[in-house]
Amino acid sequence: MPLPMEVHSVCLPPKTTTFQKLKHRVSEILFPDDPLHRFKNQTWCRKLLLGLQFFFPIIQWGPEYNLRLLRSDIISGLTIASLAIPQGISYAKLANLAPILGLYSSFVPPLIYSLLGSSRHVAVGPVSIASSVMGTMLSEGVSNVEDPILHLKLALTATFFAGLFQASLGLLRLGFVIDFLSKATLVGFMAGAAVIVSLQQLKGLLGIVHFSGKMQFIPVMTSVIKHRKEWSWQTIVMGFSFLVFLLTTRHISMRKPKLFWVSAAAPLASVILSTLLVFCIKSKAHGISFIGHLPKGLNPPSSNKLYFNGPFLALAIKTGIVTGILSLTEGIAVGRTFAAMENYHVDGNKEMMAIGLMNIIGSCTSSYVTTGSFSRSAVNYNAGAQTAVSNIIMAAAVVVTLLLLMPLFHYTPDVVLAAIIITAVMSLIDYQAAFRLWKVDKIDFLACLCSFFGVLFISVALGLAIAVGVSVLKILLQVTRPNTMALGNIPGTQIYQSLSRYREALRVPSFLILAIESPIYFANSTYIQERILRWVREEDEWIEANKECKLETIILDLTAVTAIDTSGIETIGELRKMLEKRLLKLVMVNPVGSVMEKLHQSKILELFESNGLYLTVGEAVADISSSRMSQP
Repeated sequence: MPLPMEVHSVCLPPKTTTFQKLKHRVSEILFPDDPLHRFKNQTWCRKLLLGLQFFFPIIQWGPEYNLRLLRSDIISGLTIASLAIPQGISYAKLANLAPILGLYSSFVPPLIYSLLGSSRHVAVGPVSIASSVMGTMLSEGVSNVEDPILHLKLALTATFFAGLFQASLGLLRLGFVIDFLSKATLVGFMAGAAVIVSLQQLKGLLGIVHFSGKMQFIPVMTSVIKHRKEWSWQTIVMGFSFLVFLLTTRHISMRKPKLFWVSAAAPLASVILSTLLVFCIKSKAHGISFIGHLPKGLNPPSSNKLYFNGPFLALAIKTGIVTGILSLTEGIAVGRTFAAMENYHVDGNKEMMAIGLMNIIGSCTSSYVTTGSFSRSAVNYNAGAQTAVSNIIMAAAVVVTLLLLMPLFHYTPDVVLAAIIITAVMSLIDYQAAFRLWKVDKIDFLACLCSFFGVLFISVALGLAIAVGVSVLKILLQVTRPNTMALGNIPGTQIYQSLSRYREALRVPSFLILAIESPIYFANSTYIQERILRWVREEDEWIEANKECKLETIILDLTAVTAIDTSGIETIGELRKMLEKRLLKLVMVNPVGSVMEKLHQSKILELFESNGLYLTVGEAVADISSSRMSQP
């Protein structure tokens, strides 16, 4: 005869005050990484130094900087400058701003980030997705053609609010807010934006003068067909020639990563070649439009252009928040990607503050919204960047360009800038990620599709809002309709697992063992009660069909129930009464500390008998079975 199993009691957690609980909860929410642990048991001088290093990471690695690191950073800085200059000009046009603002945005923001940023490899500057969203959202309220001054003011103001929003998230440690932009949402959003941005570039590729300012698929394609008489064969030949060249160099670099410099140098090479070509045939190339005059000089101050009062302030704030979220998501993702590859840590909240302050200061120095760029950071990494000094070198190269080389870009054709933009945004279309979403999670794939088609056919902002709504709906479904399952015993062990998942698991006669895999809240308590009663009914039907022993005990495994509220507690009490009327005994197993504490404080445990709460399912089954056997 087997020895009876020892039954352990379920203990309450250590007693703590309400203030201690609140302090612990706030600490877990806002400070999961315990950022102040380095300051413990340190002198005041040491704490001051650690504080400066926390806010200015350059102070931490600066004293160890040497000529070997500088050589690597100079090479990588000059390499990304060759990419940043043509991309800056192109992305500014994408945002419906003067091309010079793209270069201004590649000077001051990288300098700020090199002081405040914690990533060694992030290359800062304008990015395609934020540029296109800003251009689209602002153009819905103000035309950059009819009122370019107001459009510029709103762009700078939107950049200010983007930075304010980003810095606030970092300062208040609320970075989890951007987690509502799930991977699925971003995959669809970026693909949709890439398609619509590419279609918008048909204006430049085809040489169309009158073109739709809208960013939806149907108006853009209608405009292309409607104005087909404006198509210029010279522009088409030049545009598609350079587009093929740029896509070919990109393909070469993707196939052979060591040749990263091929795709990195291709945009600047395209600008130089096309500019020389247009300059040589300018008397004959009437159908090819070019940039024109670009002013020399460093960033002029622009704090006086910030728009804080007027009918378009709400538009600037909305645009700033949307572009701020998108640029923040990209910047942090870039930093964490390369940090993981090189095994160092990037503090997400510090990155938010760095990017936010970078944009606030940038808005006062004629720069529009910037962040860490995937393409430039990849080139920076492959070129051997060691520290953020590569951003300083890039900024220095941009300064030389602003002071001395601006007249050389006078004849740069718009069609080449369009080809550069199309090549850049092509990398945002990740069809493999979409396929993985379809295989792994159909609801995530639905969110991806909603985001993609919403951006393509409705608008950028509404497409993003729809996708976020689908993602939130998924969370609500998981919270309000949690998973419950029946458990069985794996023979020869004290392990209890899902009957539907493990074929070897067997039902325990007279017992129905159920596991709940979520917190029990007001939002799901009624569903859980109804689902448990359904499990009981289905078990009775199975017993009757298979002539098994009568059901006597329902065991609830609460191991995965991480929290419970008053509605959940009342549900358990009601469930116990309903089962008791049917001569069924309800038993609870292994509630976690916070759940056990609330059950104890609510006096609900007094409704259960002495053998109504156990530490493990095995102990519950063994103890209740032995009690039945001992009864006459």
